[in-house]
Amino acid sequence: MFNVLTFDNIPAERLNWLPREKFSIAPDVRSPDAILLRSHDLHAAPIPETVLAVGRAGSGVNNIPVDALSKRGVPMFNAPGANANAVRELTIAA
Repeated sequence: MFNVLTFDNIPAERLNWLPREKFSIAPDVRSPDAILLRSHDLHAAPIPETVLAVGRAGSGVNNIPVDALSKRGVPMFNAPGANANAVRELTIAA
């Protein structure tokens, strides 16, 4: 079982690709193997030594301490373009 610590409000339907029989996903997970966040500033939060990866549900990594995690060998991922549909909709609506 992999433990995923979440920050921010990530909709449950966005987490369906992680099977619950293999992943425990919650904002209060102890000893997380991974962190999943959106806009939470991870610079201000202690990152447990058990963390093996950090994923951002959004573009950029400005809210992730890249240098510190790189020194620990922790890979970081983001989702550039994830908000493209919302931007298109706002542009058309304007």
